[in-house]
Amino acid sequence: MTKITIDQVKNLREKTGAPVIRVKKVLEEVAGNETRAFKLLQKEGFEKAAKRQGRETGQGVIATYLHHNKKIVGVVELLCETDFVARNEMFSKLADELAMQVASLDPKNADELMDQDYIRDTQKKISDLVKEVIAKTGENVRIGRIYRIELGDGRE
Repeated sequence: MTKITIDQVKNLREKTGAPVIRVKKVLEEVAGNETRAFKLLQKEGFEKAAKRQGRETGQGVIATYLHHNKKIVGVVELLCETDFVARNEMFSKLADELAMQVASLDPKNADELMDQDYIRDTQKKISDLVKEVIAKTGENVRIGRIYRIELGDGRE
């Protein structure tokens, strides 16, 4: 039997948001293989996220990203179920990343944004980032309104 270390459990818990007992059990099932354990825990988290999709999202934040040239701004409304999650650092970071994505790639709506490759890691879709936060917070999270303004583009 493979010895599971506290560091392995802590590392996977931080990456997936799964309960400590579940992380330890999965690590034992896969003989300590962290990569396999991560994939299993991530899949479980995504399945749980899918079940939360219909829940009401009446709280959230509005995030903005102003490009360094001060000529492009992205605005994102990121919604969740409670103000507790809305104040969570992980949730705020997601909102900030989404605002930057909007400024950079100009999606026309939230659905198009969800289908885009994440600019910092093209192996992931924006929908994957949202699902990861859902799995870690245990709440439904969704993208509301998005806007991109570019100086002089003439759109109204």
